Amino acid sequence: MSRANPPSLPLIEGLYLSHQGWLTQWLRRRLGCPDSAADLAQDTFLRLLAARETPAIKEPRAFLTTVAKRVLFNHYRRQDVERAYLQAIAQLPEAVAPCEEHKAIILETLLELDRLLDGLPSPVRRAFLLAQVDGLSYAEIGEQLGLSIATVKRHLNRAAMRCYFAL
Repeated sequence: MSRANPPSLPLIEGLYLSHQGWLTQWLRRRLGCPDSAADLAQDTFLRLLAARETPAIKEPRAFLTTVAKRVLFNHYRRQDVERAYLQAIAQLPEAVAPCEEHKAIILETLLELDRLLDGLPSPVRRAFLLAQVDGLSYAEIGEQLGLSIATVKRHLNRAAMRCYFAL
């Protein structure tokens, strides 16, 4: 697939007009929810609009399916993070549970952190989360993950650099 210049609005508009209904139905079969399918179809086209480049498209439906699968994967991943967060909050005593506004802020922060750490090897992500969320020391992380302190430091530096340069 060759690359073209920045996204072509007429190209994306044409894709939308020709294939939006089909894409929504494709997503609906996977999700079972027409509202979520419509939202994710729109997100798929928004992702195309936000892209730096639009590839030369020979098979529009195959191309849209690939992009939509990524959007769908992110949707499921977001649901998993949100579910885990809500389960953790549910275990807190009511007196220390955050208010709804703080819950929303914390959830958005967790989702952003998940996005930033995506693509890092699992031990690097795990070490970073043990340090930042659980507050463990290098030695405690090393013991829990079976790593040397030097490796823990390397992992934490790698994760921190990923977060720093993503800003």
